[in-house]
Amino acid sequence: MRIWWVVLLVVACSKDAKSPPVPAESGASQQFAGWLAAFNTADQAKLLAYHEQHFPYDVASDDVKSVENELGLARGTGGFEVRKVEESTPTKHTVVMKEKASEQHARVSIEVEAAPPHKVTRFEIHPIPTPDDLQPKRVSEAEAIVALRAELDRLVARDAFSGAVLVAKHGKTIFAEAYGMADRAQKIKNTLDTKFRIGSMNKMFTAATTLRLVQEGKLARDTPLGKVLADYPNKQVATKVTIHHLLSHTGGTGDIFGPKFDEKRRELRTLEDYVKLYGDRELEVEPGNFQYSNYGFLLLGVAIAKVTGKSYYDAVEEHVFEPAGMTATASLPEDDKVSDRSIGYMHETGPWVPNTDTLPFRGTSAGGGYSTVGDLARFGDALVNHKLVDAAHLKLLTTGKVDMGPRMKYAYGFTESSGPVRCFGHSGGAPGMNGDLAICDSGYTIVVLANLDPPVANQVSDFIAARLPLR
Repeated sequence: MRIWWVVLLVVACSKDAKSPPVPAESGASQQFAGWLAAFNTADQAKLLAYHEQHFPYDVASDDVKSVENELGLARGTGGFEVRKVEESTPTKHTVVMKEKASEQHARVSIEVEAAPPHKVTRFEIHPIPTPDDLQPKRVSEAEAIVALRAELDRLVARDAFSGAVLVAKHGKTIFAEAYGMADRAQKIKNTLDTKFRIGSMNKMFTAATTLRLVQEGKLARDTPLGKVLADYPNKQVATKVTIHHLLSHTGGTGDIFGPKFDEKRRELRTLEDYVKLYGDRELEVEPGNFQYSNYGFLLLGVAIAKVTGKSYYDAVEEHVFEPAGMTATASLPEDDKVSDRSIGYMHETGPWVPNTDTLPFRGTSAGGGYSTVGDLARFGDALVNHKLVDAAHLKLLTTGKVDMGPRMKYAYGFTESSGPVRCFGHSGGAPGMNGDLAICDSGYTIVVLANLDPPVANQVSDFIAARLPLR
């Protein structure tokens, strides 16, 4: 369950899914082949050389609109393999590809000038759900776990995974292993008790606490923000944006990341500090339209504190962590010494380096805390067993409200995916951290946490989710 290589979510497909032959005379197919060869090298010089001759970046979709974006995509995906050709004419070529590093598929469409040298005039690449004819085969639970173990061993051998993985069925753990190093300099290994930073996965805790307050009648989903935060600086935001909007990323309140955040990163110590920095901003889009907003979830944290009369952190402890038995999950400041908290590692072109200089002062209601695979599994159990909210409010919490893409909707702090089996949960990712929780109607819960860059945790989660039985 992931939003493709932003956030930001490996086997050969069956022989029946092989692509038909590509017409040798197609200028579009030749340009596609040239781009794919350069892309799969993940080599900046080769990419720039190809683009200089054939492919101006300004005709491309966002994921490949610059060499930096393209290199990030190439490294995150491990490159692509063509799975089938959907259309091929002299001036247009459309194919379905699969990441070499994961189960994720993408559709690429390239359009070129009719006359040689067939300059590229349009290039689109987007993630898509795995087509039905390219789905990996579902196997028995035991076979799926064997495949997962082999996949993890393969990734660890390439230094491409470091973290912990837990798979449970109806609350009973059927796989739990840790891999790699929590601290490379001190040679401290990851264990199942290692605390990993979880990025945006904190949003689930914020949303669950908010719905608990709704269930108790202390807050209403249609309440305007200004009714809770009477002194909110921007009056348009205060009057137009509701709790529902904030929970579903439809408030238009914008993000927190950018030059202003980079400048003030270590000065932002409380949720109120974020409001002081961003509270006078105008709406970026009209409420009701989906726009992922970390700032919106920061505002929910401030609202929770106002309604409960406690700090956001104490309120989440009371309404989520304590009833779920989550004793290893928190958002203590990065300067605090926290036992078993791993170091995150990031890289672009060189070796893995600590992500310490990228971290905020502490985690917030929008993300940045830490947890363990066991705690997140307990969180999932507490949700489905109605220890946090009742059945009606669990349905409100986890049922999709707005489309995010094919087979994916955003609910309230949770994503909901459809397909062969419904799952809900959330991913989290930033330099040196990546995590995913999937709670599926089949009874399976999948938790993957990593102290490396995205999308490695999502890739592992996708791998096992695609193979487990549907019931």
